[in-house]
Amino acid sequence: MPSRNEQKKHRIVIVDDHHIVRYGLIQLLNSTDDLELCGEAEDMATALEIIEKSKPDLVVVDISLKGSDGLELIKQINAKFPAILTLVLSMHEESVYAERALRAGAMGYIMKQEMNEILLDAIYHLLEGNIFLSGEMTDRILHKITLSQSGEAHPSIDDLTDRQFQIFKLIGQGFKIGEIAEKLYISVSTAEYHRANIRKKMDIPNSAELTRVAVKWMRDTFK
Repeated sequence: MPSRNEQKKHRIVIVDDHHIVRYGLIQLLNSTDDLELCGEAEDMATALEIIEKSKPDLVVVDISLKGSDGLELIKQINAKFPAILTLVLSMHEESVYAERALRAGAMGYIMKQEMNEILLDAIYHLLEGNIFLSGEMTDRILHKITLSQSGEAHPSIDDLTDRQFQIFKLIGQGFKIGEIAEKLYISVSTAEYHRANIRKKMDIPNSAELTRVAVKWMRDTFK
């Protein structure tokens, strides 16, 4: 088997709205012989333009982007360029977003604080056709699958769609339904429809209890 130094250079695009993070990623890529940067962006529109022109092998994506959502970008990449791999690099807890990222089409998820230690390993892991998650997250997903197959699964936040999850978090941050509608550029009736579906999926009897659950979840998760 040829060594990494003898292999072709794999082309990487970086999408992150923090310049200093992009700079650090570029330095890591430059420390290798077989990975090369072919573009960088801070928002979804620019990223899609670069990806279409450069046809990279892999895109490193943050969950939070300038004026847009990394999960939506991953879905767009997966739909338009299914051969291109995506790896999430985020400050958000893996336990909160990793499964959603995988459902959107990503092949791996790592935390920014671990970037210097495991980013290159994660990239090579994906390029070799594997999924990259922490052992803890892998165990959690397998446990959830086992419960689902046995019929013992209980309603959870993981069952919410990305839009429902977005609204659930905003409720937990104290926003009223009208404010949520304005913030997400949707009608109040659409926001109320999503809230009703959140309650149904999570088996929550009323909006007041949903607010209590959401506030507690936000406090416990992001403390």
